[in-house]
Amino acid sequence: MWDFKTGQVMSALLKTKEFVIFRFLIYMGITLAYIIGTGAGAGIGYLFGKVGDNSQTGVFYGMVGGFSVISGILYFVREYLLYMVKAGHIAVIVKHLDNEPIPGGKGQIEYAQKIVKERFKESTILFGVDQIIKGVLKTFNRIFSGLMSFLPFLPQGLVKFVNGVVNMSLTYVDEVILAYYIKNNSENPWEDARKALILYAQNYKVFLKNALFLTIITWLLSLVVIIIVFGPLAGLIGLTGYSGGFWPFVLAVVTAWGIKAALIDPFAMTALMQVFFKVTEGQDPNPEWEAKLEKGSKKFVELKSKAINWGRNKFGMDGGKKTFE
Repeated sequence: MWDFKTGQVMSALLKTKEFVIFRFLIYMGITLAYIIGTGAGAGIGYLFGKVGDNSQTGVFYGMVGGFSVISGILYFVREYLLYMVKAGHIAVIVKHLDNEPIPGGKGQIEYAQKIVKERFKESTILFGVDQIIKGVLKTFNRIFSGLMSFLPFLPQGLVKFVNGVVNMSLTYVDEVILAYYIKNNSENPWEDARKALILYAQNYKVFLKNALFLTIITWLLSLVVIIIVFGPLAGLIGLTGYSGGFWPFVLAVVTAWGIKAALIDPFAMTALMQVFFKVTEGQDPNPEWEAKLEKGSKKFVELKSKAINWGRNKFGMDGGKKTFE
């Protein structure tokens, strides 16, 4: 079975419920923005389409435009979301798992954001660490996928499913590594990211096993959400004159993503954090795995270089400064 304790995970989420609610409001706001933006685009497209006596086509392309505009806006605020929402929630969960007292109410959100600002003076540092971690993890995934392709006796459907599980296991690893850095209270985020990646690699079998169960849980819950919201969204979009099933499905998926990011992801993230801290307790990074990562990933070499140069360049990155006060 899995190695995480569901009761403790739920306890951590309950203890940080103020941040869970804050996270829920943020992601539901994003979902609502998609629905409003797509609906507004549909209305504008309908008017233009009516002029050309092709309102159905106008509605469709109007929806595409509205959806694209919202996606573009979110692309530019993704750094802020990581800095103030995800990292903040990670910070209070880490404190709870370490049995440290955390405030309740609105003070919890301020407390979490204070920790993040202390650990990452600039959002660019956190975002840079996160992006390099993702780059290293992609290499790890390619290596594992390549090994799976050399097993001809396995059905391709099973291979794709296993690769999907690997991808799922990597979804929360960057967040777990950020938790490792906050927990250690060190001064060098690049060095802690390097150590945590090696620890993950040398214990990857344990993490993949737990990711299998979390993949099934998150997929099933997301599917349930899509089924529940599809009907109401189809009816809402029908008011614009669009009768196809494509856009109701797209918005149902977006809504499911919002609920997943707000409520389901914190469960999976906390579970893997719990497993990571439990499994790696007392372990040192294995030099053999470090050598493998260096050989297979240019991003890991870059990460190691930034860790070494951290003392010379405190910000660890080139370019301007960016803060959220």
